Amino acid sequence: MSKTDFDILVIGGGPGGYVAALRAAQLGLSVGVVEAQHLGGICLNWGCIPTKALLRASEINHLLHDLDTYGFKADAVSFDFTKIVGRSRAVSKQLASGVAHLLKKAKVPVFNGYGKLDGIGPEGKRKVKLSQKDSAETTLTARHVILATGARARVLPGLEPDGKFVWSYREALVPDELPKRLLVIGSGAIGTEFASFYRNMGSDVTLVEVAPRVLPVEDEEISALAQKSFEKQGMKVFTSAKLGPLSKNATDVTVTVEAGGKTHNITVDRVISAVGIVGNVENLGLENTKITVDRTHIVTDALCRTGEAGVYAIGDVAGAPWLAHKASHEAVMCVEAIAGKTVHPIDATKIPGCTYCRPQVASVGYTEARAKEAGYKVRVGKFPLIANGKALAMGETEGLVKTVFDAQTGELLGAHMIGAEVTEMIQGYVIARSGELTEAELTETIFPHPTISESMHEAVLAAYSGALHF
Repeated sequence: MSKTDFDILVIGGGPGGYVAALRAAQLGLSVGVVEAQHLGGICLNWGCIPTKALLRASEINHLLHDLDTYGFKADAVSFDFTKIVGRSRAVSKQLASGVAHLLKKAKVPVFNGYGKLDGIGPEGKRKVKLSQKDSAETTLTARHVILATGARARVLPGLEPDGKFVWSYREALVPDELPKRLLVIGSGAIGTEFASFYRNMGSDVTLVEVAPRVLPVEDEEISALAQKSFEKQGMKVFTSAKLGPLSKNATDVTVTVEAGGKTHNITVDRVISAVGIVGNVENLGLENTKITVDRTHIVTDALCRTGEAGVYAIGDVAGAPWLAHKASHEAVMCVEAIAGKTVHPIDATKIPGCTYCRPQVASVGYTEARAKEAGYKVRVGKFPLIANGKALAMGETEGLVKTVFDAQTGELLGAHMIGAEVTEMIQGYVIARSGELTEAELTETIFPHPTISESMHEAVLAAYSGALHF
């Protein structure tokens, strides 16, 4: 094959796209990647990774102002905000460079530009029109095309990012200075993580959510504990809120918020809009295909196939859940299916969700309410971190582990956690969900002591024979 003809051509180089290319290369398939902006996609460059670098800095700042709890004392603690932001960008750059190295090592060519479906060519291969800056359009061909173009921030009328007063996640990641007063609209993972970062760096933060509770996709009990913690940290939180007009002043912004039967005029230095995402489906040539788009997302079957033969879609552009690890898993599954391997469709109830606010939140499977709605009779176990020795020793006693079991079979239906490092621990429950384990296997599992993970065992015992340490 020529350098413009492939078994698989991937449009988009994010966590879905580049992983698809690497797996295809491992399987001996010829593969190319078309990427318009930056390898690693939003996740590595403007999402998952740089936010975690910022959040790490804010955790350190929080600890430095809580030293007396641990017997330490430091005077005139300060930080260089420019260096904090700079470190975040450096971490992203390093990982993006690593992706480029991996693709080069796998001998996967990367075309810097935009790809657009352009009908069928010789031998029934898909044609993709490649547009590159300062170059004439060229045509690439492939037997299979994987669309992995991701998504971008949803923009609401009146809340358009202006680069100054109203920020999307991009502006929020690279601020010139720390705002004294900040309004965050939307309390999903993106909104709460930015709210946590700026609050722990010292900003006066107001968090607004139109749903009845913060982190609305999480278990209600976990959401309530998260809001209680946010407010304890000094955040102002409004739920079931209605936003009024936004008025930009010379140096700040005033927003009207209706909540709890009252009207609040809130004046802040900056506003972060974190109200969801929309799929990047424009200019892909979809209009001349049998591909269906539903609410900005490409419709696929369980194996990522679209309505157009030979065209697939993975990751955020293919719909919820909008998670990098879901995109990567879809990438491997899609490529292996193309290669003729036996694959298993993804079960969304076995995909973990993690939010890196303070305290962290992690979950997998059914919430208690959803399990009951699905017709299950449930057994629920709970264990508070204040009763865990390691959490107490660390000074991280705020949190809860909650398990939901099928009362008839003992199968673990869901697990929900809030507290220190729960994003690292949730994988234990994910393995249990994937392996269809019951309370019997989990009860017999030996957890190391002293660890916060012991609370996971206790939450299982709490649903049946009873927790031993609470």
